[in-house]
Amino acid sequence: MSFYLLGERLTFPDLRCNDGEHCLILGQSGSGKTTLLHLIAGLRTVQSGSIVLNDTKMSELSAGQLDRLRGRNIGIVFQHSHFVRSFTLEENLGLAQRLAGLPVNHSRISSILAQLNLAHKLRAKPDALSIGEQQRAAIARAVLNQPALILADEPTSALDDVNTEQVIQLLQEQAASVNATLLIVTHDNRLKTRFEQQIQL
Repeated sequence: MSFYLLGERLTFPDLRCNDGEHCLILGQSGSGKTTLLHLIAGLRTVQSGSIVLNDTKMSELSAGQLDRLRGRNIGIVFQHSHFVRSFTLEENLGLAQRLAGLPVNHSRISSILAQLNLAHKLRAKPDALSIGEQQRAAIARAVLNQPALILADEPTSALDDVNTEQVIQLLQEQAASVNATLLIVTHDNRLKTRFEQQIQL
């Protein structure tokens, strides 16, 4: 699989993650980790090769079909949380459901936030959350619609050892709770002991 970025060709190795597997992709800054995650999520288009999710070749989908597939089947924890700052946490999670074409399920939102020790932040706005709380909120949004695939971009880059361990445990537990495949891209070597399947870029 390859992609051209600013005139430079990025080539990625073949990658296969089975249902429910947890995979770690390691690479230094500039190795194309975030670009690879965006390609897998359908946020960018590959120039050669293909990306297949549940037997669906993503390059064959229209923009609308791709949006629907992503909304219902892919949960993303971005490096920066990208919450709507004027919305409460509950409203931000409700927005994620609406964008996926789903009705807002307040019971599901409350349940997920309780699992991630954020029930008391239901009506808080993003700027009122600590970095660790924002990261947990991003995980809540990623797993909310019970996706088949969870992608996380450098989820521990700004965290100390204690919070790093907590975030990885939460990601793995939440992925397991919905039998989702978990794919993390990072340069954080602290995560290597938590993943059997590792790919080096």
